[in-house]
Amino acid sequence: MSREARRLSRDLPSGIVLLGPPGAGKGTQAALLAARLGLKHISTGEILREEVQQGTELGKKARAYMDRGELVPDELMIEMLDSRLDGRFLLDGFPRTTNQAEALERIAKVERVLSIRLSEEETVRRLTARRVCADCGRNYNLVSNPPRVPGVCDACGGRLIQRDDDTPEVIRRRYRVYEAQTAPLREFYRQRGLLVEVEGGRAIEEVFQEALRLLEEGR
Repeated sequence: MSREARRLSRDLPSGIVLLGPPGAGKGTQAALLAARLGLKHISTGEILREEVQQGTELGKKARAYMDRGELVPDELMIEMLDSRLDGRFLLDGFPRTTNQAEALERIAKVERVLSIRLSEEETVRRLTARRVCADCGRNYNLVSNPPRVPGVCDACGGRLIQRDDDTPEVIRRRYRVYEAQTAPLREFYRQRGLLVEVEGGRAIEEVFQEALRLLEEGR
């Protein structure tokens, strides 16, 4: 880690929540920020998959809800997160509601909330171009990250497919649900003086550099 990176890791918040609609590049930005700032990247989606795959008690409880097509209860998600939110962290995928944000406050100190903004039209444009390997699950984007050979996975040679939920109608519905859910959440964090927002419809490096600047200014 460079001297500048070490300075930033000391000066920037050590408990960060990342918000953003589908297609906003949260995973990419989370990985970049976590690596640059020495934070532990915690993705609730990955935590759920890990607990279920390992067959833990929490995983078994979560799978029962998932198999019924139900959302995993907030209490169970908090229990999964509790042991992971020690030290410096960047949390991606949670909270999504004000109730979850209040529950999170009881187990961790959130010092800054970074919200990535993305228009509905840009979200549709990005996600309709997404493709996934039917064999290994690797993700591609026909616009920003195309495979070397059209329709073929670079990693394993598998066939690339479009997910059933990556149609314009479904994407618009998901976007509007996200906006309806997170508008109160953004206001919750804005009132606490924790919210900073960055425009996500630009190049990855531009978004990353502005995110660093906004996080540093917020100190």
